[in-house]
Amino acid sequence: MQHSINSVIGYVIRATDGDLGKVDEFYFDDETWAVRYVVVETGTWLSGRKVLISPVAFGKPELESRTISANLTCAQVRSSPDIDTERPIHRQHEAELNEHYHWPWRGGYGGVFGTTPLPLSVDEVFVQQEASASERQDDPHLRSTRQVTGYHIHATDGEIGHVEDFIVDDEKWVVCFLVVDTGNWLPGKKVLLSPQWIQRVAWIDSSVYFDLTKESVRNSPELDPSKGVDRDYEACLCDHYGRPIVRH
Repeated sequence: MQHSINSVIGYVIRATDGDLGKVDEFYFDDETWAVRYVVVETGTWLSGRKVLISPVAFGKPELESRTISANLTCAQVRSSPDIDTERPIHRQHEAELNEHYHWPWRGGYGGVFGTTPLPLSVDEVFVQQEASASERQDDPHLRSTRQVTGYHIHATDGEIGHVEDFIVDDEKWVVCFLVVDTGNWLPGKKVLLSPQWIQRVAWIDSSVYFDLTKESVRNSPELDPSKGVDRDYEACLCDHYGRPIVRH
């Protein structure tokens, strides 16, 4: 099933022995668009600490109760590496999380969907950082959905709107579509565009460029938020743009 990121914010993450906290933010890999981490606001039980949880630990989101079960214990999360989620997440932080939870790696370092082994241990990351102190130590492919919200969206012949939301698949936890608010250009219309149709991303300019024309976007099937995204809508959308069905 597919969900908008904004609709999942505030869901309760439920461990095997209690509630961990609420979904606050998502981090995704900008090569594979796989969700790498969910930022969880733990509230009072960990003095407001925010923790990173990989979706490999998640079960299916439960819409009625607005909860997501996680195959973790509260003790595991309490003893997890304390990472300041307000600052860039370093590769060493990710290696520490991997060694603590024994999670498989999701995306990056080769750019494939699904899970691949984490390439570096904590010690190997530390050695690399010592050998090249001037090189950036944060993960250059890790992006926040909160940060990317608002990015300018460009067709081949001009700007068409901005990123308002993201649609994710709850089985593979991959960003399937960007929800684009077309603003003053097409008042009130929201459209979906697949990351697979991106021509390039200018991260420094907060701009995403698609290999599509403004006219094709203007005539695209409109998103009805009340109905959500189903396979029929996806097929209609891909047929309109003459693109293969998006594989998640």
